[in-house]
Amino acid sequence: MNKKVSVVILNWNGCDMLRSFLPSVIRHSGGEGVEICVADNGSTDRSVEMLQQEFPTVRLIVLDENHGFADGYNLALQQVEAEYVVLLNSDVEVTEGWLSPQIAYLDAHPEVAACQPKIRAWRQKEMFEYAGAAGGFIDRYGYPFCRGRILGVVEKDNGQYDSVLPVFWATGAALFIRLADYREVGGLDGRFFAHMEEIDLCWRLRARGKEIVCLPQSVVYHVGGATLKKENPHKTFLNFRNNLVMLYKNLPDAELASVMRVRCVLDYVAALTFALKGQFPNARAVVRARREFRLLRPGFEEARKENLLKTCSTSIPERIKSSILVQFYAKGHKFFSQLSDLKRD
Repeated sequence: MNKKVSVVILNWNGCDMLRSFLPSVIRHSGGEGVEICVADNGSTDRSVEMLQQEFPTVRLIVLDENHGFADGYNLALQQVEAEYVVLLNSDVEVTEGWLSPQIAYLDAHPEVAACQPKIRAWRQKEMFEYAGAAGGFIDRYGYPFCRGRILGVVEKDNGQYDSVLPVFWATGAALFIRLADYREVGGLDGRFFAHMEEIDLCWRLRARGKEIVCLPQSVVYHVGGATLKKENPHKTFLNFRNNLVMLYKNLPDAELASVMRVRCVLDYVAALTFALKGQFPNARAVVRARREFRLLRPGFEEARKENLLKTCSTSIPERIKSSILVQFYAKGHKFFSQLSDLKRD
């Protein structure tokens, strides 16, 4: 019999992280029809042995090697049958009742394919968490930002973003999604390996008429940066490369050339900025990302054709028309609440 909800934690060499955070998931995820799974992504530490010994009630899915975040989840979800799945990072502490608002909302709103809770920082619990906050948006040139975090400015959670709100993307740190919709749009793109893959997935969902929301009534705490630190050059490389791939895969024909021209300029400005700060590995990572994107682009032609063919609407309100860089640096808009007068695309 299919489950109602399957909470799936993808793990790679996170034995200590699981030992720290899995108890909160077990404690607060009870109820009929709920299962907790850990999909081990080819760990070489004691993760599998530890799970078998210390968490025997948790379903264990063992993958043969590290397939990355995207394909790791794709392979794990092939072995799951539930109406809803939760992609949950191993460094997330959940709270009492965290599942209930998400399940109730999805039950009542069949047009909504995915949702996320409010995500606060585990180390500073009164602050929003950088990579998810209270729901994700994107600007004209592909720069993601959140309700509660714009570029490097993270806000304190004072309840200012407690309304249920449609968003462009829900964070992969705690992503609730209908398994049927996940499969219908092809899941996460494994070629991304890691970073930006959930935004690409959400773009496909939104373009095909599905909605995504943030439900702040549900709260979790995310450590963040646990596997790749923020200033890690490999993370910089993946973010820039995958962002360009995502734009190429999903942008309407009318925008593709102009957006890509502007992004070329902005990326080299970013590389120069890294270099002026003495962060030469990050500067090289940006240049390498652009070079690799050019090499990979032909391989994504078919995905682009499919996405455009299945697009119901190129007008997605949560993708703003302007540049978040202009809003932030030129206009001084550091908080999401200051962006409310923007026209949306």
